[in-house]
Amino acid sequence: MKQMKSRKGIILAGGTGTRLHPMTISVSKQLMPVYDKPMIYYPLSTLMLTGIKETLIITTPADHEAFKRLLGDGSQWGLNLSFATQDAPRGLPEAFTIGQKWLDGAPSCLVLGDNIFYGKGLGTELRTISSSDNASTIFAYQVKDPERYGVVEMGENGRVLSIEEKPKAPRSKLAITGLYFFDEKAPEFAQNLKPSPRGETEIIELIRCYLNLGSLSVHDLGRGTAWLDTGTPESLLQAANFVEVIEQRQGLKIACPEEIAWRLGYIDRVHLTELAQKFKGNAYGKYLEGLLS
Repeated sequence: MKQMKSRKGIILAGGTGTRLHPMTISVSKQLMPVYDKPMIYYPLSTLMLTGIKETLIITTPADHEAFKRLLGDGSQWGLNLSFATQDAPRGLPEAFTIGQKWLDGAPSCLVLGDNIFYGKGLGTELRTISSSDNASTIFAYQVKDPERYGVVEMGENGRVLSIEEKPKAPRSKLAITGLYFFDEKAPEFAQNLKPSPRGETEIIELIRCYLNLGSLSVHDLGRGTAWLDTGTPESLLQAANFVEVIEQRQGLKIACPEEIAWRLGYIDRVHLTELAQKFKGNAYGKYLEGLLS
């Protein structure tokens, strides 16, 4: 019996961030702060909670070095980070053609660099889905304005009836979020996609490949989970306010890679102490020191 390769993660952190101009003219939006951390920390933490230790971060050529300076090779968190570039926005599925050689036949989890997920038990849910035999799993979230998103329509027994991109008359209020689990066939499907009228390949068409094969699963994130898209000034501010309220109220941080790595056993107490010293004197460092005590 063929042994399945370990799932690898991809963070798509390219694009020009035009909806956030002029803030993002000189800096990638995924390097912008969301309250007390760079935006990229949030999708990276989602992958860490999934149990993924190998991740490819796809950036623009101009921002490539800045991401490497911020994240390094990931070894400080017990991870293995690699980097690649997307020289122009040609659609989300291109992440799989860019990363095809790096994936080397492994199943993958793609998360968009401007998406934040938070909720009790989310890590357990993600690890269960990651280790399942599902060929593909997308995540749905109820919104009041589904016409702004890709929309999935569900039938009885969890059967997917349809998926549509920004429909004028949505058949449901379930938006498709920026988190996708695919098997090893995703790069092959992505290569065969044709660009849409806007000149890019569309992630919903890649999802449709699995729907047509009857191998698409949908996980409803439900009311207990927050999904935040930080692509506009309004949503970026809302995300920062959300994180601030949770952290100030509970005294616990959202998307702290050092803490996640320590709790998952990727790094030990001595290593966490060393990481805390890097931020000695500020609130982030004091938080890490507090974990040790």
